[in-house]
Amino acid sequence: VFNRKAGEPPLINGWIPYLGKALIFRKDAFKFLLDQQKKLGDIFTVHIAGRYITFIMDPFQYVYVIRNSKQLEFYEFADKMASKTFDYPALSNGKFPDLKENLHRIYQYLQGKPLEIISDHMMKNLQDIFEWKCSQATDWETEKMYKFCCSVMFEASFVTLYGRVPAADGHKVISEIRDKFIKFDASFPYLAANIPIELLGATKKVRKELIHHFLLQNMTKWLGGSKVVQARQDIFEKYELLGDYDKAAHHFAFLWASVGNTIPATFWAMYYLLRHPEALAAVRDEIDHLLQSTGQERGPTYNIHLTREQLDNLVYLESALNESLRMCSSSMNIRISQEDFVLKLEGDQEVSLRKGDWIALYPQILHMDPEVYEDPKEYKFDRYIENGKKKTVFYKAGRKLKYFLMPFGSGISMCPGRFLAMNEMKMFLFLLLAHFDVELGEDKAVRLDNSRMGLGILLPDVDIAFRYKLRS
Repeated sequence: VFNRKAGEPPLINGWIPYLGKALIFRKDAFKFLLDQQKKLGDIFTVHIAGRYITFIMDPFQYVYVIRNSKQLEFYEFADKMASKTFDYPALSNGKFPDLKENLHRIYQYLQGKPLEIISDHMMKNLQDIFEWKCSQATDWETEKMYKFCCSVMFEASFVTLYGRVPAADGHKVISEIRDKFIKFDASFPYLAANIPIELLGATKKVRKELIHHFLLQNMTKWLGGSKVVQARQDIFEKYELLGDYDKAAHHFAFLWASVGNTIPATFWAMYYLLRHPEALAAVRDEIDHLLQSTGQERGPTYNIHLTREQLDNLVYLESALNESLRMCSSSMNIRISQEDFVLKLEGDQEVSLRKGDWIALYPQILHMDPEVYEDPKEYKFDRYIENGKKKTVFYKAGRKLKYFLMPFGSGISMCPGRFLAMNEMKMFLFLLLAHFDVELGEDKAVRLDNSRMGLGILLPDVDIAFRYKLRS
């Protein structure tokens, strides 16, 4: 640990120039950060691959970072990373005035009344896919769970956002796009880590093919797309310097944002429910009760309709979903210091930052804190319920926490699609449990694969078989 300027946190440098602690951090960031916290306290700086990242480990200090968006910037960092990963020109390069703001405004289509419309479409599209699955499942069907979640969620999201592919083999076209998507997605952590795409085998070719699907001449053939995608198309049309390929790359990036984390999150929610029979029974009871009380029949030929309020009132379903998000999310919330300045924290603490320094919150530490969550490694489906209602108050060291569950980031970097994502995961589980008896087909533990630490929802290290058949 090197001494720094006055007011700067202790620095962990690592012994290899430039790489610093990158290798050990990549291997297990969670363990590495906890070890440093024990040694150095709640604030320290780590040199990782040429960057100086100051970690703020105390959740009571999060609010000071989150609300300081003037000096601590996020967009430019995200823009650089996304433009490299998805192959479009950076928004912040001056050629596209107001494009960032215009695109940001469109996220209103994922909230409020427009959210209800897109959620209804999602529900209908999910039902169509489940109905199609039902027609196949005359007896017990066995499938791999991740593959199943991936195929259902990818298709439902694709059709909801971009519309139907009118070809007779619409399913097949979407499956082809999905298979390429999975190949690209496997390289995502490397692209995010700034590894040149040329070093990643076929990834460059696959990315190019995926982007070509979103060229205007292909998208105009798709029927019944969403307002949010239409609004994005309209805005791109206003920028003459944005080429056809660049626009298509933006659409592809939006697809990745829509399903890249939702698919693994859906998998974990389903996996934990099937691993815990009492959780499965409680959630299914709640679903059956809602259907009965609204006079709706379940079965492949009935259309189930859920209002936003009804979805919100499924407290056991939401708690079970939140609990799996607590266990599988690992996103690093990053801000970049715009100038040399002193960040003031609670309790007269101060941190001196240099221009270009990164500040990072790592909520997984909070999610796994035994002071906040008793037995944090245990899945407790009702952790977010108290006296039959949603539990929204959690404590650490006797003090109430403002932030206790952060799978979607925080403040200015919070995921704009989080409401739609929660809705679609709930609807997937709702329809699955309303229509099918479901059970695990093999008894093996699935673990988190750490290669996406810091980047969102962790993937499973293996896939697992499960069985389903129509409920009698």
